[in-house]
This record gives sequence, C-alpha cells and structure tokens, in this order.
Amino acid sequence: MTIRKIFTLSLILSFLSVFIFNVSAQGPSNFKKNTIKGKVIDNELEVPLEYATISVQNTEDPSDITGGITNAEGEFSVEVKDGIYNIIVEFISYETREYKNRAVRNDLDLGVIKLGLGSENLDEVVVRAETTQVDIRLDKKIYNIGKDLTTAGGTVSDALNNVPSISVDIEGGISLRGNQNVRILINGKPSAMAGFGSTDVLSQLPAEAIERVEVITSPSARYDAEGTAGIINIILRKKETLGFNGSVSLNAGIPENASISTNLNYRTDKYNLFTTTGYRYSESPGYAYFDTRYFEPREDGFLGDIAYDRNIEDRDYDRINRGFNTNVGLEWYLSDMSSITGSVFYRIGDDRDITLNVNDYLIGNQELLGTNRMETENEDDESVQFSLNYMKKFDNKGHELTADFQYEIDSETQDAFIEEPVLYNNTDIEAVRVPSESTITLEDQKEYLLQVDYVRPIGEESQFEAGYRGNFENEVTDYKLFQENVDGDFILNESQTNIFDYSENVQAIYTQYGTKFGDFSFLLGLRLENTNLKGEIDSELTEAELQEEFSFDINTDFDNNYLGLFPTLNLIYELGEEENITLGYNRRINRPRGWYINPFPSRSSRNNIFQGNPNLNPAFSNAFDLGYLKRWEKLTLTSSVYYQRETDAFQRVSEEVMISGPSGQDIEVIRSIPFNLATNDRMGAELGFLYNPADWLRLNGSVNLFQFKLDGEFNGVDYSQENSSWFGRFSSKVTLPAKIDWQTNLYYRGPSDEIQGTQDGILNVDLAFSKEILNEKATISLNVRDIFNGRKRSSTTTTEFFNQESEFQWRQGQSVNIAFIYRFNQKKQRQERRGGGEDFEEGEF
Repeated sequence: MTIRKIFTLSLILSFLSVFIFNVSAQGPSNFKKNTIKGKVIDNELEVPLEYATISVQNTEDPSDITGGITNAEGEFSVEVKDGIYNIIVEFISYETREYKNRAVRNDLDLGVIKLGLGSENLDEVVVRAETTQVDIRLDKKIYNIGKDLTTAGGTVSDALNNVPSISVDIEGGISLRGNQNVRILINGKPSAMAGFGSTDVLSQLPAEAIERVEVITSPSARYDAEGTAGIINIILRKKETLGFNGSVSLNAGIPENASISTNLNYRTDKYNLFTTTGYRYSESPGYAYFDTRYFEPREDGFLGDIAYDRNIEDRDYDRINRGFNTNVGLEWYLSDMSSITGSVFYRIGDDRDITLNVNDYLIGNQELLGTNRMETENEDDESVQFSLNYMKKFDNKGHELTADFQYEIDSETQDAFIEEPVLYNNTDIEAVRVPSESTITLEDQKEYLLQVDYVRPIGEESQFEAGYRGNFENEVTDYKLFQENVDGDFILNESQTNIFDYSENVQAIYTQYGTKFGDFSFLLGLRLENTNLKGEIDSELTEAELQEEFSFDINTDFDNNYLGLFPTLNLIYELGEEENITLGYNRRINRPRGWYINPFPSRSSRNNIFQGNPNLNPAFSNAFDLGYLKRWEKLTLTSSVYYQRETDAFQRVSEEVMISGPSGQDIEVIRSIPFNLATNDRMGAELGFLYNPADWLRLNGSVNLFQFKLDGEFNGVDYSQENSSWFGRFSSKVTLPAKIDWQTNLYYRGPSDEIQGTQDGILNVDLAFSKEILNEKATISLNVRDIFNGRKRSSTTTTEFFNQESEFQWRQGQSVNIAFIYRFNQKKQRQERRGGGEDFEEGEF
C-alpha cells in the first residue's frame, strides 16, 4: 500500500471518528435540561484549577455519559436530563472527588470543590514549571516535556537535545553524560519506534508525541541491564480525558521540510481509543571534509602507478527523507481493577541520498589527479510492531500484576550506484580509470518480547517487586557488491559479498525491595541475566581467506553465552521538606549491536571505511551516583557526582589496511574498527538550576564536567590516555507584550582529546517565538535552529601512518521552521503552583 493511500485512509478514519462522536454526543433533544455546576480549586492555595475534567454518568443507563472541563476560573457547567448520576471530578496529579447516586431533578450546584494533591507510597520530589518539569525518584529523573518552544515542529531527537544530561550529536547519536553507551526505550520497552537500536526513527517522530522523558542514570533491577551509561525511556502520549479530544500539528520550514501529525483520543467508561499518526518530508543538505597526509607515499591499485602522499575528500550530501508512521491502540477496561491494552505501530520510509565526493590526490602540494565519486542511494524501510498489555490491580494501594507481549518486524532495502569519473589528470599515465560500483543490501529483523512484573506493597511504607523479561532478536543482512572490471563489466566481488545472520537473545529474572522509615528510603534489587550472542557469516571466501582479508582472526560462526548478576541500590535521605540527598549503585552491560559486529566494510568512501568486528565481547561496568537537591522560593538546584569503571570497553581504532578489488587489485584504505580495547574509568559532576525571578522570566541551565581514563593497547600500540571535557546548556524564556513567548536555547560541548587525536568544541544556539491564538485553542510558533551554524564536528586524527584533519556537518546551515498546533477538547499543561514557582509533592518509586 502506498504512503498516499495509507495517509488518505488515516484521514478518513479520523474524520469519521469525529463525525461519530459528534452525532453520539448530540443525542435526543426532547428532554428536560438540568444544569450541574460548581467550581474546582486547589485546597492549599485556593486557586482555580483550569481544565479539570468533570464526568457525569447516568446510573440507570451507563451508556449515557457526558461531561465537561473547567474554565480559567475553575468553573464548570454540564447539562443533563432528569435521573440519578455518578459525578467524578478529576485533575492530573490530584485526588479524585466522586459524588455517587446524586438525584438530579432540578439544577444542582455542587459549590466549591477543593482537590488535594494525590498521595502515594514513597518519597519523590517534583519540580513543576511551565517549561520542562523535573520529577526526581529513587532510580530516575523524569522530565515532563512542557511548553518548549524550540521543539515545536521538531522531532523526538530535537526534544531530547533540550533535556539535561542528554546530548544529541550532529549525526543523531544520543549520549548520556557524554557517554554513548545508552539504552533507548519507548514506553519502557525496546521498540520499532527506536529503530531496533538505531536512533534514525527518532528524527522522524514528532516532538509533540512525547509526554515525558525518563533519564535513568542509576537503573533499578526492573530495567534491562543494557547500556553502561544508563537508560533513556521515552513515554509517548496516551490521553485519558473522557470523550473525544486531541490535537493537529502542521509544520513547514527551510531547508525544505513539511509534516502533519495528529494525536487523537476517545475515551468512555469501557475503553480508551488513541492514535498518533503523521507524515514527514525533509531535505537535509550536509557536507564532510577529510584532508589526509601520509607519512610515506602510497599507491592505489585503481589509480595505476600514481604515487601520492596526500588525499583531500570534499563531500556534499543531499538527503531526502519521507516517512509515514501511525500508532493505534485500544485500552479495554475489563473491570475497575483490570484492563487489556493492544496497539499497532506501523512505519514506512522512502529515502533518497545523493553524495558527491570530490577527491584530490597530491604529492606534496602538487595536484596529480582529481575524481568525483558520485553515490546515489535509495532506501525503503517498513516496520510493524504489535503490543499487548494486561494489567490486574488487586487493590488501590499498588498491588498489581502486569504482563506484556510485543512482536516487531522490520525490513529494509538499500540499493546504491557509485561512479567516479576523472576530473583532471596531471600525470603522464593515461590509462587512469576508477571502476564503478553497485551495492544491494537487504536487512530483515524480527524481535519478540515477553515481560511479566508483579508488585506487592507491604504495609504503608514498603514494596516488593519481581518479574521476568525475555527479549529475542534476529537480524539478517544480505550484502552484495558488484564492481566494474577492466572490460567494463560488473562482476560480483566475492571477497566483500556476504550474508550475516546475527541473533541476540536475553532472558532475565529480577527482584527488588523498597521501604521508607522516617526520612530515609531505599530500593535494593538483584537481576540475573543471560545474554546469548549468535552469528554466522555466509561468504564465498574460506575461513582462511577471511582471516587474511580482514587482517585479524575472526570467528565466522560463534555462539557465546554470558551469565551475570546485576545488583542495584538506590537511596534517598530527606534533609528537609525542600532538600534531599540521593545515592545510587548499579552494574551494567554493553552488548555490541549488529553493525558493530558485521565485518564487511561500508562503501561510503573508497579511502575511509568502517568495519565491524565479530570478536567483540560485551563490556561490563560498575557505577556510583551521588546527588543533592535544594529548593528555595524561586530557585531550585540539582547536582550530582558520579563514577563508573567499565571493563572491555569498546573503542574505535583507525589503521591502514589492504582490501581486494574485483580483479584482484589491492586497495589501501583507512579502516575504523571497534575493539574491546581498554578499561575505562569515567568520573564527572553535573549541576542544574531552575530560576523564576519573575512571572515573565524563566531561566534554566545545566553543566556537566567529565573525565575518563583509558588503559589498553592494540597491535602493540598503547592507547592509554586521560581526557577531560564538558558540555552545558542554558535556556531562557521571556513573555513579551501581547503574550508572545520568546525562548533562547544555547548548547556547547567543549573540545576533547580522543585516543588518536582531538575534537573541537561544538556550539548550537536556537531561537523561538510562540503565541496562543483562537482563544488559546491553538499555538503558532516560529523557531530558528543553529543560528550561528556551529553544529559541526571538527577533529584531528594522528597515527603512525598518517595525519587526518576532518570536518563534518550532518545538516548544513541554519534551519527555519513554522508550526501550527490546534487542540480540541484538551487540557493545557497543568498551571504552576505557589505563585509561579516550583512545587514538591509526594509520590511512588
């Protein structure tokens, strides 16, 4: 089915849902109308609660449900016919007020209804603001994405880049506290939305789909032990408001991009139907530059007898990304204490990339030969995920059982054609000709997930939890390389063509216990996890030929098991009502992904390639985290210091190697390849603040300083080193006249020393303006990203064979985007408490 047909069908279903709801909501008109009214306020501050939900259900006819929401003054008015009704007043994070079996024969005034904050089992601290909200729990920090103007019209990747402790590099790679060994989860589980371990899909999903982001630097035993840096858990929106509600978002910008997305929800007392659907088109021009100086002259088999000692590559990328995604789910309330939720996520992508790579070959400063390597790549991608969740509550105090099943399939087809005509030839050698190449890559992935979690409160202050998770993933990559021979025919390069079948199966059981006594709370857990990594390389080469081709011994057929215990401990000590200290310890594992293991090299460049290593073993780490939080009336500070020791850490090493051409030519290239290189000791500190000096001004920022020490060697070369770096972000939001909001975001990552060179600092500055229109039912915003064009990576690499200076920019130049979001029957973000400051409340683990 084409994208256009699917998109059209989705729109038809959406409009049909609206029509059905409107018809059912109108109902018969020949009955006496009575009015139920009242006013909802905060019981402590006695301020109105805008957008509180009022649900009214006829006890004699349960299908007769109506309701409404409060206005800016906290007032509501609902019309009903004569009857007996259950009336429910709800507001997020507050206790629910119920009026049961109320006879309504005339107008009913409920008066002033005071709601208090909901109470839970164990301590947490919540910092509320109109922008991002910070929720600190025993094992995580939760950032509720608020009214962040710079992410309007953006993607999930854009939103993550504004969350403290998280940074997204220019290629979309996500790191936590400067460490890229991070696990990405969607709604607490690995997901096709996260691209089966890749982050490409996160640059396609709209930022508006996020409800909150959980930054888990000290994961409890409940979570998968994957990711030595920790876990980033992205929770997507699933509205719970009775009736039909949602939002529509339209976006357009320069470089050319456009998108449309909808978040729809329809809830009754029996079920909740929800969907997020969107289509996105974007163009992303980029560039890369490599200047490589070799310490000794070298020859390339494709270039005849030309000897050169310098190669300059100047690349231009022209990317076109088209993607459609939809997530449709239904939560069925079997009873007041149990429910089943099913959902289907579907995504298709149609991308086209054109790369122009101009190569200059020199001896000294004399230009010998110039070529233009042109690569045209088409990629079609399709993902489907089926999820089923069952939840059974045994009481209203947290005693519950949940079970999840998830099945995902993903198929991807890539075809590329590469040609490299000669631009100039200043040598005496006439028969210089670089052969063309054609590649076809087929990738098929399947993944099963089964998870069961049981939670049992013990008394008022303690909780026991246990569970099982099984995750079974298989990925088959079928890669074919065709190269032009001296006769102009395309023949199969058997030394590079292969089928790589890779499986990662992880099973785990866990248990944890938490309790609170006085001002002290702790959560202690233990996870037993078995990792099974299996791989099989199907190649025309013999095993001996493979060893020679890749210049190191590799396992062409491996089946490895790793059984480990992963203890966790998290503590909170309340120094006062507005001050606490946290301490966390956990043991983690970093499993190599498929592309890090596949030994057949990439073809984006003939001179610079990446190659996986099937000999990689998982890395293990032990981490400690000590945090402190203090709040004043208008200022909140969060801080932490951390230490991590990782063994068998992955590091990428660049070296010169020879690979084979189609007619037996030897081609000397610079290969980047990962190894279990070193022990990595990483330590750091971070400080964050939220400051609201006035109603019209909000400031927040964070800084993270870290140092790592590597100890290891490879091929007789000592790669031990110490390195320090830092990154920081600052955001200010100002309310201008006419209620126009102006937000500025600044991010800077400091320079750093790498194991074979250095990397320069990166600066990124975004601006955004926003205004509520149409009686605050809609928002229009304008944002400019990377206004100083500083989001680029500049680095220097030095080995015993060469020195290379490089610069890379994934998206070249500034981007401008305008977004329009329309909301209907939907709550706004919860307003601030305590006169615009932050708010602290109690909650569960």
